[in-house]
Amino acid sequence: MNIGTVSSRSGVPAKTIRYYEDIGLISPQRSTNGYRYFEEKDLHKLAFLGRARTLGFPIEECRKLLALYEDDQRESSKVKSVAEEHLDAIDAKISQLKEMRSTLSHLIGCCAGNELPDCPILENLSNFE
Repeated sequence: MNIGTVSSRSGVPAKTIRYYEDIGLISPQRSTNGYRYFEEKDLHKLAFLGRARTLGFPIEECRKLLALYEDDQRESSKVKSVAEEHLDAIDAKISQLKEMRSTLSHLIGCCAGNELPDCPILENLSNFE
């Protein structure tokens, strides 16, 4: 398969496929004219990586998961550990976002939003102490 076909079938953009090759996540074959040639196994890897990225796994965690995916002797506990660490990071991010939302909501509620120059939003943003 060429890059256009594998991109279409995997749902991973061609630019991303090239990036994954540059960082060593995939290694497609090269034809004599230098074009990339993808086999069915490459398609499966790309679909796997696409799904992992959709779930928010960073590249290095994708690298770990891909190595575990390709290891027939893997222990599922290792896969679970990577996934649990990622879930913890998601939970932390959700907590941060909730705090940000609460603060911003409070500031918006304090702002009269009228023609006067006083604005508690700008006052808060400029307060660095």
